[in-house]
Amino acid sequence: MTEAANSTTNASQSVPHYLTKPLAHIGAWTQYFVTAEIPVLSATAKALAALREIEDDVDPNMLTAVIQSDPLMTLKLFARMAQVRRPNGATETESITASLVLMGIGPFFRHFGDQPTVEDWLKEQPRALDALQVLLTRAERAGQFALGFAVHRGDTDAAVIHLAAFLNDFAEMLVWLHAPTLVIQIKDAQKADSTLRSNLIQREVLGMEFNDLRQSLMKLWHLPELLIYLSDDRHAERAIVRNVLLAVRLARHTSQDWDNAALPDDIQDISQLLNASPRATLAFLHKIDHPMLQTAAIQGLTAAPSTAEQAPEDAQDTLPMSSEEEAAEQKF
Repeated sequence: MTEAANSTTNASQSVPHYLTKPLAHIGAWTQYFVTAEIPVLSATAKALAALREIEDDVDPNMLTAVIQSDPLMTLKLFARMAQVRRPNGATETESITASLVLMGIGPFFRHFGDQPTVEDWLKEQPRALDALQVLLTRAERAGQFALGFAVHRGDTDAAVIHLAAFLNDFAEMLVWLHAPTLVIQIKDAQKADSTLRSNLIQREVLGMEFNDLRQSLMKLWHLPELLIYLSDDRHAERAIVRNVLLAVRLARHTSQDWDNAALPDDIQDISQLLNASPRATLAFLHKIDHPMLQTAAIQGLTAAPSTAEQAPEDAQDTLPMSSEEEAAEQKF
């Protein structure tokens, strides 16, 4: 993500040039995305444009409210912060708001001009656009699940855990944006053979795996070390990493409904993480499966009460509230 890629030139002039053949290796993919344009959601672009008009009245919290619902814009912000941070700086910004405070409102708007949008970028690729929208929704739910798990476990790194799950699929998102026909090949192959392992077909079609691309880009962009660690499934023996992995897995398996054959195993593993019964865990999962959590809840590391989908009526067991959740209930 170069300065030129994020300059204040008119975003409507950005014309997608899709890759139709795989690059040679993971290093080539990584270098490609370092300078590649990354569009954001149309709603994000419009909201940022509106705030730019009242720049003198904008504060970091106002920008956070816009950025935190878009993993692509979140990624761009963190990558930019890595560029402007001193090479030997001791402070890593692990939240959107902290990044904005350090960057400053004026420099943010000067660097991030009019943003190209996902909807325009993929307007000639409707199947890719639909798939990306599903992936974006899944990312949001993964983040919510991860935050809910972390709060119940009393983890002080809950905000970063949320972010790790929210950004987990960003590499796949980038490939959908820049090589949609290649990802469609992968999805068609998996649809034809449900036993086909994702990592194998990704290597066959792309010459690399999404997980490897994610880790490579996060390191190259110098994203916070804790965020990189939490996103690495090689550390799955650590509960804090399992928190992220299980949230991502649950969001994937429930992307359409709660009838996936893999769900019982998910619930069993999550119940062990939370030290609760499977029945209580299932009720808890339904409780926290709702649209974007309040900004205050994420920033304050507390789980806001559910305002959407509730647990089934016959699910009487609930997980005991943490002190953070009790405070959230009183606050909200």
